[in-house]
This record gives sequence, C-alpha cells and structure tokens, in this order.
Amino acid sequence: MEETEAEQSEHRATQNISPPATRREHITMPDVKARKASGDKLVMVTAYDYASARLADRAGVDMVLVGDSVGPVMLGYKNVVPVTIDDILHHLQAVRRGLKVAFLVADMPFGTYQASVEQAVQNASILLKAGAEAVKLEGGTPILPAIRRLTEVGIPVMGHLGLTPQSINQLGGHRVQGVNDRDAERLIADARALEEAGAFGMVLETIPATLAAQITSTVSIPTIGIGAGVACDGQVQVWHDLLGLGGGRTFLHARRYAEIGQLIELALKEYADDVRSSRFPTREHSL
Repeated sequence: MEETEAEQSEHRATQNISPPATRREHITMPDVKARKASGDKLVMVTAYDYASARLADRAGVDMVLVGDSVGPVMLGYKNVVPVTIDDILHHLQAVRRGLKVAFLVADMPFGTYQASVEQAVQNASILLKAGAEAVKLEGGTPILPAIRRLTEVGIPVMGHLGLTPQSINQLGGHRVQGVNDRDAERLIADARALEEAGAFGMVLETIPATLAAQITSTVSIPTIGIGAGVACDGQVQVWHDLLGLGGGRTFLHARRYAEIGQLIELALKEYADDVRSSRFPTREHSL
C-alpha cells in the first residue's frame, strides 16, 4: 500500500532524510545542461531493471544510467568488455518502463562505436528507439568524429574521460588517471574537444579532485564525477555499490548508504529455515 504524504514526511524525519526537490515535469537534456549555470548539483545513479528505476525516480534522482556496469554487477562478467548491445537493450527497456521524471542515458558497449561513424550512428539509434534519451561514449580524440555525427543527427551524447572501463585491458586495471602533468593536460584538451564536438556533458572517473575541478571550470557543460571529487557539477554511483549489493566489491569513491545485500541474505536464510522447519506456510498463508 502506498504511503500517504504525511507518512512519507514522518519516515523522512525519523531517518533524517530530506525530501526530494519538487519536480512535476520530465527532465530533458536542456534541463541537464542548464544545471551548470544554476549551480544545482546533478544526481545520477545506475539502474538495470524496472523496480530499481521506479525507486530512483521516486527518490528524486535526476539522471539514470543503464551502464555497461550491468556486466559485472548483474551478469557476472569479469569486466565491462563482454557486454553487448543486446545486454544493454534488455535492461534499458525495463528501466524505461520504470521512469517518469529522470533523464535516461544508455552506455554504448565496447565495440559498438569504435569501428566507424556509421556504426556509432546505427547502434546509438537502436538505443534511442528502445527508450534512451542520450548515449554515453568513452574516450577523447579518437571518437570525436562519432560524437560530431551523432549530435548532428539529433542524438544527445555524454562523454566519459579519465578511467574508461572499456579500456581496462590497455590501462592495466582500475588505476587513477591524469596524475602527471602530461596526462592531465591531455584530459583537459579532451574535455574541451568533447564540448566542441557537441557533447552535452561528461563523466569524469577516477581522476585527482584538483584536475576534475580544473576541467569543470574549463568547460561550459556539466561534469559528472565518480571518484573525481566534490567540485564536479554532479555525481554518479553504481546502484550495487551505493546499496551494498556488490558482495565484497569496495571502491574508495563509493559510499555505502545501506547494506541491502546483508538484509536480503538474512531474509532468505530466515525463509529457508522456516520452510525446513514447517513454520512457513502457516494457516494464514494457505487457502
């Protein structure tokens, strides 16, 4: 049964949770870009199914990303490289059904945009037809032609710089990027180039906070940080890391706001014990 507004307010008060900002209309790409000037921080989270999308929307999240992180956290892949466009499509369609307000972004998986501009347009179009409102591509200079063409044909593009998980084999692991002057200058140049190519925003992942602040002040489009400090125009976190559903996965940039995984495990153990001891079902649960 749905909580009344008074009950929701009481729940927030007891949990020391502030209510989400009042929002009556669906968030659009221009709304996202406008946040840069307004100074209001953007809140982004990944989601992979209908139920989590509904919860994110009701909580007041601004942007939802169907990320290729679906591979490691939902499909059991070692990393994001094996994720296919069909994997993204399956989860994107479920998330689309659960959102009413939040702006929906879909990752373009590895191998779906690197070969040619034509390949990028074709695959991005598939994702938009399935309900995405923008696509996210990793990288800088090498993918600028694809970004330019995508934006020319009306497909909003979000960039992604710093630690780019699709390049994990080349990077040699999850390592901080932009730590020396040469790499920092390259990332700043790439950020400017992404903006010039038409990107409406960019994710900055696992780079020094000072560098992220410099990039954020350099470009006129929003930066969304993950492991990049507080100066970014917004933040993104992976659903499972945020809620304690990732098993033993821990990252410096992720704060656990709940330990849902432990609660689920305890509930399942209690259920199993009740079934084995014939405490469930009871007469109350029987016809």
